[in-house]
Amino acid sequence: MNNKEGFTLIELMLVVVIVGVLVSMVAPRLVGRSEEAKIVAARADINANISVALDLYELDNGKYPETGEGLAALLAKPGSSLKWKGPYLKKLPLDPWGSSYIYRSPGDHNIDYDLYSHGPDKVEGGGDDVFNWET
Repeated sequence: MNNKEGFTLIELMLVVVIVGVLVSMVAPRLVGRSEEAKIVAARADINANISVALDLYELDNGKYPETGEGLAALLAKPGSSLKWKGPYLKKLPLDPWGSSYIYRSPGDHNIDYDLYSHGPDKVEGGGDDVFNWET
């Protein structure tokens, strides 16, 4: 008896073709998802995490931190604060692209403050900025 075990070349090629077809069907759906996830994370930081800390600061102090104090006022007591009960954040978060969030108070777009990220291109106004105001 000549009983050889293993796969033939045709069987291997068939498996490679099937895997290739599956990858070609799934890959386009996954492309761009990581950038979309980063945008969602930036929106969550801006509209929830940092905003809640700013609201707590305002509740304690009667006003939001000034632009010059920036978001650092959420970590350490600024000189202008009389009733600071922080820290309001454990650390200052960076946006998902590794840059600092931009904070302005009073804001140009909101009465209280503007909070935004320049997005993936790290350039203001590139169309991919993530911000806390309506367009």
